[in-house]
Amino acid sequence: MPPSTTGNATPTGNAAPPPPTASAPGARPAPQGDAGAAGRRRPSPPPAAPVADDPTAPPVAAPVTDGHVAHVHAVSSSPGDARPVALERVRHIAAVWRATTWSLGPGLPAGPVPAFAGAAGSAAPTGYGGQLALRNRIGADVPRPSALRGGSSRAPKAPRAPRGPRRLYEQARRAWDRPLTAYYLILGSSLLVTVLGLVMVYSASMIQALEYSLPASYFFRKQFLAALIGAGLLFLASRMPVKLHRALSYPLLVGAVFLMVLVQVPGIGHAVNGNQNWIYLGGPFQLQPSEFGKLALILWGADLLARKQDKRLLTQWKHLLVPLVPVAFLLLGLIMLGGDMGTAIILAAILFGLLWLAGAPTRLFAGVLGIAGFVGLLLIRTNENRMSRLECMGATDLGPKGECWQAVHGIYALASGGWFGSGLGASVEKWGQLPEPHTDFIFAVAGEELGLAGTLSVVALFAALGYAGIRVAGRTEDPFVRYAAGGVTTWITAQAVINIGAVLGLLPIAGVPLPLFSYGGSALLPTMFAVGLLIAFARQDPAAKAALATRRPGVRWKSMRRRVKKRPSGER
Repeated sequence: MPPSTTGNATPTGNAAPPPPTASAPGARPAPQGDAGAAGRRRPSPPPAAPVADDPTAPPVAAPVTDGHVAHVHAVSSSPGDARPVALERVRHIAAVWRATTWSLGPGLPAGPVPAFAGAAGSAAPTGYGGQLALRNRIGADVPRPSALRGGSSRAPKAPRAPRGPRRLYEQARRAWDRPLTAYYLILGSSLLVTVLGLVMVYSASMIQALEYSLPASYFFRKQFLAALIGAGLLFLASRMPVKLHRALSYPLLVGAVFLMVLVQVPGIGHAVNGNQNWIYLGGPFQLQPSEFGKLALILWGADLLARKQDKRLLTQWKHLLVPLVPVAFLLLGLIMLGGDMGTAIILAAILFGLLWLAGAPTRLFAGVLGIAGFVGLLLIRTNENRMSRLECMGATDLGPKGECWQAVHGIYALASGGWFGSGLGASVEKWGQLPEPHTDFIFAVAGEELGLAGTLSVVALFAALGYAGIRVAGRTEDPFVRYAAGGVTTWITAQAVINIGAVLGLLPIAGVPLPLFSYGGSALLPTMFAVGLLIAFARQDPAAKAALATRRPGVRWKSMRRRVKKRPSGER
């Protein structure tokens, strides 16, 4: 008797297999099993209503994931296949990828995944070519399914960029840490101080020149010529290699000592304001050799200490002091023979700076400093003019004999300037009231004409120059560069502090000019050469070399040609 066809079970007791359905080639067959296994499996979605064949509908695909791109491969479509399951998987994969900052590729709109032909109630998309590309693009804000997020309703937020003052601080800090920061600080601050000094020399020296029956621009023209020569020296020093700087140290020292000896020869040396430290070169030009002695001591001392450091001799105090200290004392003696104690103080400061950079022990450093202080005090006590300068510190009264005239009128000039000054050329103290308005006390005239804003700007420029010099000395691995940069920085900053402190009444009047700012070609030329040394040392840094190399026109053009890909014709 044939088995019954109305029952739900076969004679063996197993469930009857479902009738075969037409499916696409390669489609996954439904799993077979017993009723118990079927009960344990996840129920399949209900089959979609059969749809008539549409030759214009795009083919349906099963997603195949390859790396970061999922493609939908075209398959033949026929009624009754497994397209609803494939579409559900496509939607699921798209939601997962887009929720993790992946988005639809070019040509596909942002939003839900479009339905494909074969699904109930869906229209066939056009223009996709039968493919769905999911490509990496940061910033897609497609909501992630809650089941995949563990129940959370919001996607993780990216960290916010700092705003307001904090953003400005971060930008300034990044700019300050760039390799070329020291290079631009040295170049910019020195040029600004020099240009501003030319303006103030012209303003402060007009009345002085007219008193000597000279043209009003007499001192300005001489200073401008010295600035042009100094600019050439600055450029030359900034382009010279370090080896050439070291080779010039000994000839420069010998030449400076020879000229300083000539100053003491009667008929050759010339005294100005009681100090015999000048040599006439003919016409209106004269030379002060002690200014070049500062530069010579720095280069020679840096080369000496660098060679001893290479031989590991600086740990012995005799190699640390000899012959550096005896040669420095020789220069100091020649300067003090002419009576120029201000230049001697600057030279002593350079010596202490070199010893400090060389790592002199504290007791040795204190001993040398104590000896120098005792000698200086002795020289001050034995000279009436120096004693009167010491007594005029912070004075507000002219004194019984007018010995504090210059110091008091310097304070008057600063006090009458106010916040923004009386204007260029409008100073009153330079009309015969303030002695040396274009040299030692030019800072007072600047305070009267430019006010507190102008004087603070000058101080800020010197501070920037000092910081850049310390940065160059601290970041280099070459011992000569470290000692030379430290010596130049000590020279410029110490001289600026002594001059400004004397004008403010905080220090005794030492008679030294403000570097790069006061009138005086003999002081301007070696100072600009020393600034060129700092620029050359800043360029020697490996990171600065690389940054400067990328700024050359040829290198930039080649790098841009390597980066830009050739585009097909007609593409914009």
